[in-house]
Amino acid sequence: MSKHQQQPRIGAALEHGDAHREEHQRWSRRDFLSASGLFGAGSLLLGKSPLSVFQPSPLMASLANGDNDRILVLIRLDGGNDGLNTVIERGNNYYYNLRPTIGIPDNNLWALSNEYGMPSVTEPLKALWDNGMMKVIHNVGYPEPNYSHFRSYDIVASSSDSDKLVNTGWLGRFLEHEYAAFLEAPPVVPPALQIGLQSDLVFRSDTANMALAVSSPQEFYQIAQSGQLYDIAQLGNTPRELELAFVRQTANAAFRYAASIKEAYNRGKNQIDYPTDNNLAEQLAIIAKLIKGHLGTRVFMVSIGGFDTHANQAGQHSTLMQRLATAVSAFYEDLNYDNAGLGKKVLGMTFSEFGRTIYENGSLGTDHGWGTPMLLFGGEMGNGFVGQYQDLSNPDPFTDPEFSVDFRSVYATVLQDWLGNNPELVNFTIGSQPSLINNLVPPVAPSAGDNNKCVLLGHQPGESGSVLIKYALLNAGEVRLQILDQAGHVLRTLESSYKNKGSYTFVLRPYDWYLSPGVYQYRIMTSGQVFQREIRW
Repeated sequence: MSKHQQQPRIGAALEHGDAHREEHQRWSRRDFLSASGLFGAGSLLLGKSPLSVFQPSPLMASLANGDNDRILVLIRLDGGNDGLNTVIERGNNYYYNLRPTIGIPDNNLWALSNEYGMPSVTEPLKALWDNGMMKVIHNVGYPEPNYSHFRSYDIVASSSDSDKLVNTGWLGRFLEHEYAAFLEAPPVVPPALQIGLQSDLVFRSDTANMALAVSSPQEFYQIAQSGQLYDIAQLGNTPRELELAFVRQTANAAFRYAASIKEAYNRGKNQIDYPTDNNLAEQLAIIAKLIKGHLGTRVFMVSIGGFDTHANQAGQHSTLMQRLATAVSAFYEDLNYDNAGLGKKVLGMTFSEFGRTIYENGSLGTDHGWGTPMLLFGGEMGNGFVGQYQDLSNPDPFTDPEFSVDFRSVYATVLQDWLGNNPELVNFTIGSQPSLINNLVPPVAPSAGDNNKCVLLGHQPGESGSVLIKYALLNAGEVRLQILDQAGHVLRTLESSYKNKGSYTFVLRPYDWYLSPGVYQYRIMTSGQVFQREIRW
C-alpha cells in the first residue's frame, strides 16, 4: 500500500472536526494576509477580487510585438472541483452506486460522445465542442496528493513535488528567468493581467510577487475610465487629508499600465450581452474588451470560487457549472462575433487545487479528493479527450483512483506548444522534464518565446562554496560573462569566448577570483542582448 493509502486525509472532511476547521482557518488566514496590504515588492492589494498586472518579460514583449499573438486565459476553479460531476462516464453503474443521491442521471446530460457527457446546465459549451474548440483532460493530479486547500494549491501553483516547499510560482519563474534584463525596460503594455484573486503564488518570483492587485471589476472599470483609482483633487490641507492624499497618490502611481489599459478599454467593445449575476462572466467580459481593444497582453487569469462542496453539493455545484459554462460560452461568442475569429487565438484553461472523493459523504456532498479534469477552450485545437477516466470499479475508503495526467505536463505543453517556448526554458520553469501531451494544442511556428538567442536560467549553490550559473544558447555566438559590484562596475570577466548552441553551466568559485563574501551582479552578454541578476555568497 502506498504512503497516501496508509494515511487518512486528516482535515479533508467535515467529520474531522477541529482538524478541518483549523485547515480552513489556516487557508483563510493566509488569504487574509495576502489581501490586506503590500504583499511583495510592487504589489498593492486592496480587496478580495483583484486585478493584477505582472512585471514585463521579453517573452511577453515579443508576443505582444511579434507574429505570435496567441493568448492564454487561466480559469481557476477555487475550492477543489468535483470532476466526476463535471464530466460523467455514461452508463457507469459504479458511479451511481458511489453517488446514489448526487450522481447526475444520463437523461440530465448532454453528450460529448457516446461514452461521456456533461450536466445539462453546461450545454452552452456544446457549440464550442461541436466547433472543435474544446477538449477534456481526464483525471489531472500529481503523485502523493495533499488534501489541504492551501498546500495543494501551493503545489499546483509552484509546480512542485508534493514533498517539496517551493516559494515561487511557475509563471513567476517564467517571467523572472526568461530574460533577466526585463526589469530595466518595462513595456507600456502589461504582459499579464489577473482579475478575481488577490496576488497569487502562481506569479511569485525569487525577488518579488509580480502582481499588482485591485479589489474588484468595479474598481477596474474606474481605473480603465479615469486612469486612476482614487480622487485626490478634493482633499484639503489638514494633516489627515495630507496623509490620505499621500496614500492615494501612492496607490494611483502603482497603476503603471493605467494609460494603456484605459486606451484599450475605450477602444474595445463587448458585442453580446454577458450573463448577469455572474462574477466570472463579468471578469471575462473585461478581458474580451481588452483583447478587442488591442491591449497586447498575452496572459490572463480569472477565478470562480465555491467549489468546496462538503454538504448539499447537488444544487451548489450545478449553479457553479452553469456559471462557468455561460460565462465561457459568452466570452468566445463575443470574441468570434461577426466572424472576427479571435477565439482561435485565445486558449482558455481551467484548473483547481484538487478533485473530490469518488463517493458522496453523509452530508450529501463530497470531500477533498485526488484527480479532477481540466477543460480547454478555443485555440483551433479540435475536440476530444486526453488521459484516462477514473477507475471506479474498486473503490478504496482511504484514497481515490490514481491520477492519469500530471498537471505539469499540461503546463509544459502550453508553454512550449501554445506560447512557443524553447524546451530548455520550459523545463527550467516547470522544475522538471515533464512529458508533453501530443496534439493537445496546435504548436506555434516559428518559436517566438525566446527570440532564438539566449536564456539566462539563473544560479544555484554548488559544492564547496561554489555557485553554478546556468544559461542556454539557442544560437551560436560570442559569450561574455562578468561579475559586477552593486554600483554596476565590472570586477571580473569570467568568460569571453565563442560557444555553440546548447546549455552551459559556469562553476564560479569566488575565492579563485579573489571575490569576498557580499552582494554582486552577474551579467551575460550575447547576440546583442544583456541579461543581469543579483547574486550573493
